[in-house]
Amino acid sequence: MPSLADQLSADIQAAVAAAFSRGDLEGQPPASIALERPKNRDHGDYATSIALQLAKAAGKNPREIATILQSAIASIAGVTKVDIAGPGFINITLDRANQAELVRTILTNRYEYGRGAALAGIKINLEFISANPTGPLHLGHTRWAAVGDSLGRVLSAAGAQVTREFYINDRGRQMDLFGQSVQAAAQGKPIPEDGYQGNYISDLAKEVVAANPKISTSEEFREAAYKVQLAQQQKVLETFHTKFDVWFSERSLHESGAVEHAVEKLRAQGHVFELDGAVWLRTTDFGDDKDRVILKEDGDLTYFASDTAYYINKRERGFDICIYMLGADHHGYIHRLKATAACAGDDSSYNVEIMIGQLVKIMEGGEELKLSKRAGTIITLEELVEKVGVDAARYTLIRYPVDTPMVMDIDVLRRNTNENPVYYVQYAHARIAGVLRNTQELGISSDLSAFDASQLSHDRENELLGSLAEYPRVVASAAQFREPHRVARYLEELAGVYHGFYADCRVIPLGEEPIAPIHSARAALCAATMQVIANGLDLLGVSAPDRM
Repeated sequence: MPSLADQLSADIQAAVAAAFSRGDLEGQPPASIALERPKNRDHGDYATSIALQLAKAAGKNPREIATILQSAIASIAGVTKVDIAGPGFINITLDRANQAELVRTILTNRYEYGRGAALAGIKINLEFISANPTGPLHLGHTRWAAVGDSLGRVLSAAGAQVTREFYINDRGRQMDLFGQSVQAAAQGKPIPEDGYQGNYISDLAKEVVAANPKISTSEEFREAAYKVQLAQQQKVLETFHTKFDVWFSERSLHESGAVEHAVEKLRAQGHVFELDGAVWLRTTDFGDDKDRVILKEDGDLTYFASDTAYYINKRERGFDICIYMLGADHHGYIHRLKATAACAGDDSSYNVEIMIGQLVKIMEGGEELKLSKRAGTIITLEELVEKVGVDAARYTLIRYPVDTPMVMDIDVLRRNTNENPVYYVQYAHARIAGVLRNTQELGISSDLSAFDASQLSHDRENELLGSLAEYPRVVASAAQFREPHRVARYLEELAGVYHGFYADCRVIPLGEEPIAPIHSARAALCAATMQVIANGLDLLGVSAPDRM
């Protein structure tokens, strides 16, 4: 479903192409037309700089090109005025009633409004968090738990087939240390110096022993504690509204022969070699800073062997794009993963994407919180939710670009004021729900059967309609650039525009004023706005309350 802006862009593109075919312009018509929303609404509803872009190739003055296009654009259905400004900008004003028909579009499509098909047919594997099953999920995991889940929703809204995947690092020395730590706690012995600390180890030991009083070996403790800890991670993520389609075990790669299969596939591509008794992958052929060892000379497989097998496994499961969402300390993985994809014969600029998330700080009472009561180190996801709730935690973590560090102020997130972004947006939804309850009691219909688009001509109404029209483009760009924070920032702007509309345009008659078609039209506009806010919050995994 194209947005109003997309449709207008397509119509202008057709007008430009017609000018080229007539010989009014020379060269090649552009592949697309970019439109902007002018900050000053006196400059129209949309503006384009296409005349400036075409000037050099056409050998004409930009204003001359704008003049050539002016009448063609003015003839587009729904366009009421086309002005030329400055060096050749084209400002476009749309018919108010035509714009107001957007209300009908939104209320007809409801949940589907804003969803598109830009990524239709593309299968995406979205891997995020992928924590060791050796402790509670901490603040670093929490950012990806929110952003990763939201990105999955946004990509799906753009038409992609998305599989959300958690890679369980359940193999290697860290698992053995984990088992030894739980065993030591259960048997009243000192935990190994390089083992796992924190109260949660004692809690795990008690739970494991209670389930099996005869448990004795570190391997038994490792396996029993692993199951309990993984189940706790899954439960916490479910509470956080973060869902995974696949929980993929690293062990399964080795038990199924996937690692050996991957090595042979890469060998067939000509990128595996042997040196000093070890087996290597020549990743330097594709931009990595050094070649990577797959099999050490002592016969042990490296972590890189698992990473390589895992990537090839994903591609062989039919995924077109593999997105890895990694922590701030994983910059080194970018080149090696892209080089691995290239060694496998893939397009490393398309088939694999790596996103790096920066650190999060939590402030409370003016001080940074670092210690966890349960984990003994950094604050856990569970503790963050206990402090501010799921909605506030998710929304705040999502609303910032992931490649920048962020600070969460617990005191701000507890306040029911406009300085709390999630409250500001949710309050707009609840306020509209309250307005619609009042209109229903008064017999003012917000149904499309009573909707008259021509009633909506106020500047505030036009501004709100313009904001609602932008939603599909925001969702599409959030998917294209893998930036769900764009949805959050859009919702904040939309809430602000709605509050301005609410202040200047009465939805409910004043005093003895009779009910008129304008009230029904405005009620429908309120309903459309509430729908878009709900749709946007759903993409963030945040609730849309009707009362606050």
